[in-house]
Amino acid sequence: MLRGFYTAASGMLAQQRRTELLTNNMSNANTTGYKADQLSVRSFPEMLISSMGGETVPTESKLSMSNFFQVGGLSTGVYVQEANPLFTQGTLEETRLNTDISLVDENLPINEETGRQGSVFFTVQDGDGAIRYTRNGSFTLDGQGYLTAPSGHYVLNENNEKIQLDSDRFTVVENGVILEGNVQTARLGIGYSDDPSLQLMKDGEGLYKAVNDGDLPSAYAAADVSFSTEQGFLEGSNVDQSRTMTEMMSAYRSFEASQKVLQAYDKSLDKAVNEVGRL
Repeated sequence: MLRGFYTAASGMLAQQRRTELLTNNMSNANTTGYKADQLSVRSFPEMLISSMGGETVPTESKLSMSNFFQVGGLSTGVYVQEANPLFTQGTLEETRLNTDISLVDENLPINEETGRQGSVFFTVQDGDGAIRYTRNGSFTLDGQGYLTAPSGHYVLNENNEKIQLDSDRFTVVENGVILEGNVQTARLGIGYSDDPSLQLMKDGEGLYKAVNDGDLPSAYAAADVSFSTEQGFLEGSNVDQSRTMTEMMSAYRSFEASQKVLQAYDKSLDKAVNEVGRL
């Protein structure tokens, strides 16, 4: 009976974690460049139950033996394995600001081993020199003319150097080149990951860092990779609000179902202790 108690409790914990993740997605539905998280829920290994009169332990190699009575399998509950961002393209929103730049995915190969599509990112750097990556192109110029991200990180060029401009009257060409007048000042540093779910992890404020503290290779040199940059546009969140609301309702109902099972077990235990125990 206690096994079922723990199984129901594990289901409640998993649905609670799922609800928290979906709520976070909904709260960032209007966040520029935000990538929705997806939860992976797995079940614990099942147990094979046999009658108490058996003289041997029911293992896989002994399933054909008839010296014990097989009752069947018992699920031991579920758990949250991991949460990974969904790196699909968000909707482009026009702002008409020169400092707003978006990345447009065109041809990004699918990783043959994992079946997931690659992605491209702006390369930025914090004050300590640490490299980070982002899809949020809502840039500004600081007091010294350096192009900076909303988090305060410096936007880097293709040589991982800070980009300093004379004014915000610059032009960004589709291939990432920045022009001041007719003079090429820099080229935006764009990193490419062939499997961002494995190679990157969230670092807050719309930033990602490499799992092994390395740098992503340049997207310009990656084979069969094509993308473009759009000035005056920002990439919106890829959160599907209607689908997220539906999944939240499903999570609530699954939580309530596990809760009712837990209450039923609690009542059964109460009767076993207070009523059957008197006999």
